[in-house]
Formats: sequence, C-alpha cells, structure tokens
Amino acid sequence: MVLALTVCGSVIALVVVGLVVFGLRRRLIQRSGGTFNCSLRWDAPEKPVGGEEKGKGWGYGIARYNGDRIEWFRIFSYSPRPRRVLERSAIEVAGRRTPDGEELVLLPDDVILVCLHRGTRLELAMSEDALTGFLAWLEAAPPGQRVNVA
Repeated sequence: MVLALTVCGSVIALVVVGLVVFGLRRRLIQRSGGTFNCSLRWDAPEKPVGGEEKGKGWGYGIARYNGDRIEWFRIFSYSPRPRRVLERSAIEVAGRRTPDGEELVLLPDDVILVCLHRGTRLELAMSEDALTGFLAWLEAAPPGQRVNVA
C-alpha cells in the first residue's frame, strides 16, 4: 500500500513539474514580446492527392519576431530553441486562403498564408490581426532587400 502511494505521488509530482516547466518555457518565449499564435505546415503539398493530406502536417506553435527573422516554436515541446527560423529576405508570399473543413487543427478564424522559403513550400495559419502585422513586417524590410508579397 505504501509503495502504491509512493508511486502515485511520484507520478503526480512529475506531471506537475512537467506542466510548470511547460508554462515557464512559454513565458520565456513570450517575454521579449512580438509573439503571435501561428500554425505551420512545412513542405506543404502543392495540390493534395485525393484529399489525403489536406488536413495533415500542421504543427501548432508560437512565432516570434527577432530582427529580420521569424522564430517558430512548437507549442507542445520543452525545447527552448525555435523549431524553424524564417529569414525575411527569403520569404516569398505565394497566396492566401481560408482553412478547409478538414483542417480542424487550426483555429476557426485563422487565415492561411502560402509561402516559399528558400524553395520550400510552407503554410502559415494565423489570425487576421497577426496576418496584418506579419505582412507589414515583411514589407518593412530595409532598403536593398528583396521582398516578394503577392
């Protein structure tokens, strides 16, 4: 009986510590400001075959402006480092669309921005307000930098 209580107590303590670390990580990412909720689909298919991949491949995360880069962090991760880094000069906006019914992982009011980054097709899903800020940041590149916004 004592062993069972010890094991249960240890499991509960580990879960609580994990949640606290998880929350602290998010606060550290957001501490410097310039963050917004942003889902990412890296290497997105141009035209899904038979609808198989329409709603697959999305990762929910937080994006953070850092100078001429966007740093993207997975929401459900303990890593303090960004999973992806997008450089402003390498981002080309190819279009925009609304989420398909099969893309349930996205928030209901998200807008999907289709982009190319160094030849890789990716999709960013964010709120309308975040999209306005993102496009303004993209267009505010220093003189001499190439920025392609559709």
